[in-house]
Amino acid sequence: MATYVTSIASGRPAVETFDYLATFSNAAEWDPGVSKGEALQGGPARVGAVYRLGIPLAGWTATFDYRVVELDRPHRVVLRADHPIARSTDTIMVEPSTEGSLVRYHALLQPRGLFRLLGPVFARMLQKIGDRAADGLRASLR
Repeated sequence: MATYVTSIASGRPAVETFDYLATFSNAAEWDPGVSKGEALQGGPARVGAVYRLGIPLAGWTATFDYRVVELDRPHRVVLRADHPIARSTDTIMVEPSTEGSLVRYHALLQPRGLFRLLGPVFARMLQKIGDRAADGLRASLR
C-alpha cells in the first residue's frame, strides 16, 4: 500500500475549489500524469458519478474509472477506482481560508495480485506522481 498526502492553498473560494476538484475529469487539466479525463455522466459531482481517466504507464495508457463513493459538498469527496493493477482511493477535503481555501489531498494506492510484490516501487512511484500533480494543482488553483 502506498499513500500520498499534501496540502495546497487555493486563491479560489472553497465552494468553487471543491466543485472543480470533485469533478474529477478536471484532473486532466492539472495532473501531468493524466492524459485524458471525461465525465461519464453529466451534471455536478454526486455519489455514484464516474470519471474516466487515462493514465500513461510504461508505454500504454491504463483506464481508471473513478467513482464518487462519498460526497459532503463543499467539504469532502472520496473517489475510488478499481483496476486489475491497483485500487486507487483519493480523498479531497476543502476548507475556507482567509485567502480563499485550503485543499487537503490524500491518495491511497493498493497494488493487486502480483503487483503487491512491488509495494515499495508503487510507493516511490506515487510520491513522484503525487508531487507533479500537486505542482500542477497549485498552478491551477492560483
